[in-house]
Amino acid sequence: MKKAVYSIIKFIRTFLSEKFHNEDSRLPYFITVFISLAIVVGGINLFIELTETLKTETLARYDTAITDYIISFRNPSLTTFFKFVTDIGDVTGYLIVLVLFVIISWRIIKSWKYVLQSVIVLLLATLSNMALKRFVDRARPGIEHLVTVESLSYPSGHAMGAMAFFGFLIYLISKLRIHKGLRYFIMFLFALLIIIIGISRIYLGVHYPSDVVGGFIAGFIWVVFCVLIFDVIQIFRRDPEV
Repeated sequence: MKKAVYSIIKFIRTFLSEKFHNEDSRLPYFITVFISLAIVVGGINLFIELTETLKTETLARYDTAITDYIISFRNPSLTTFFKFVTDIGDVTGYLIVLVLFVIISWRIIKSWKYVLQSVIVLLLATLSNMALKRFVDRARPGIEHLVTVESLSYPSGHAMGAMAFFGFLIYLISKLRIHKGLRYFIMFLFALLIIIIGISRIYLGVHYPSDVVGGFIAGFIWVVFCVLIFDVIQIFRRDPEV
């Protein structure tokens, strides 16, 4: 990823130097960030447009069929499990994970940078989710809710936050120099947790399946965007004359 970013930046700098003869070597970095931001904003707009076009009878049938299948497994034990899982994808769960991450960063990684980056990704996903919910203005499913909810439905905040936060942790873990088997195992657990958190929202009756899918897509956009920006910043700080 970093090599690709490095190549893109170098190409932009060379292009600008040839076309505009600009003496400010930092300009390509700012332009790259601007382009990345424009892509994300365009992606969000496209996401909203696609969401509007998906409000069809066909989607409604899929949502109903999938929801009916998942809630058909409802039982006291499974309900307790999914309530616990959905709590992990809430504020309390993220705080616990962040505290553990702080301890690991302090004792093992010896760097606070990744903790700060993880918080930034989560905040961006949370704030953008609130904006998207208001824009789309989709009501919650009209079935029995097994947990209390107050906000709108689309996209799922739990699914979006889980994908953004745990997805970014997967990226960070992939860079750690630890035993390959342990690294893949932790990455698999986080990926599984993301999926289960999404399923829990359908099982508990507070989201349509399309809400969860939309949340996953939006969360993944933030992961990719933040990885790109953080890598650009790292390259810029290491070698401002790229």
